[in-house]
Amino acid sequence: MSDPLSSFAQRLFPAFREHRLPASFPELALELFRAQWRSNAAYRRFIEASGLSGDAIQRWEEIPSIPAGAFKELEITALSPAERTRVFYSSGTTGHRPSRHFHGLLSLPVYEASLEAGFEMGFWRGAGDIGSYGPPVAGWIPASLTPPASDVPHSSWVHMVDRLGAKQDVAGTRYLGRLSAGGAWELDLDLTTTTLSTCLPAGRPVVLFGTAFNFVHLIEAFDGAGIALKLPAGSSVMETGGYKGRSREWEKMELRSAISRCLGVPEDRIVGEYGMSELSSQAYEEPMATGSTVDLGTRAVSRGYRFPPWARPLVISPETGRLVGEGKTGLLRILDLANVWSVMAVQTEDRAVQRGEVIELLGRAAVAEPRGCSLMAA
Repeated sequence: MSDPLSSFAQRLFPAFREHRLPASFPELALELFRAQWRSNAAYRRFIEASGLSGDAIQRWEEIPSIPAGAFKELEITALSPAERTRVFYSSGTTGHRPSRHFHGLLSLPVYEASLEAGFEMGFWRGAGDIGSYGPPVAGWIPASLTPPASDVPHSSWVHMVDRLGAKQDVAGTRYLGRLSAGGAWELDLDLTTTTLSTCLPAGRPVVLFGTAFNFVHLIEAFDGAGIALKLPAGSSVMETGGYKGRSREWEKMELRSAISRCLGVPEDRIVGEYGMSELSSQAYEEPMATGSTVDLGTRAVSRGYRFPPWARPLVISPETGRLVGEGKTGLLRILDLANVWSVMAVQTEDRAVQRGEVIELLGRAAVAEPRGCSLMAA
């Protein structure tokens, strides 16, 4: 544990347990950047090719970021091939090379601790239980509209769901999806209705995980079969992913209204999650104050996304690479301290607006390649 990356990771574990950092984010970000500059050959070459020097970076906002697309072409990791025990792939469209995030015996526990702590901090706040770092009631049942983790071992999303379910319930996550002959994720309608119906007489609340297209399939299957359930009080939904590259898009509120109608879950207990295979931390939706933007016009904003303390979002101009300022639209850049053996600073192709400590997501940039877990579910 004497190398800088391992030592840094060990300092993070108490932060995950206590939901707070051992030092200021700027201090930790610069410390991790310097360790990655020395340990991650692909990252160092990328920085040098840009005409920059790692020694010249003095402010955390200036830490060079890697475009998410670079994870498709380069092995952006400080782990040697022999140290890599797991790899997560992005779920892109057919014909596109996926991004790759490599993990080893030390990095995978960091990722898992980050996702578990982030869920405890963010999901229940987003579901309306502000001030509660944990579920409002004990005994909730984890269920997922995806195939089981054993069938999709390279999906970071399903690995997250599997970890959360195993921590919550001795029986683990109840998986309601399967892989089609062509490898797409599809819903097992009979298993879904049977599993969810068994929760009703027991009165145990359910947390149902799924991608946007998982829920589109659920809604269409339920409507086609004339099925409507009312999950027990306290039940919640976690939804992730977009629609680019697959049939028609559902507006967010249209989708949530339909989920609420089919499952009897209040719309304010349907929580959006934002994550990427290139990251180790996730952001969750939460209620926020009304806001306005200079470049989009004044309008009400009801929910935004918040990262845990060990990850920070920045919104930058695609033309200048500089911060655009509060309330203005730019591209989302994320600095994730849990990305210890990869690269902390990842430049996404997602449009966003900074609103205090939360961000409003506006969708993919027009020139961005489609991506997202929901693409696997079409």
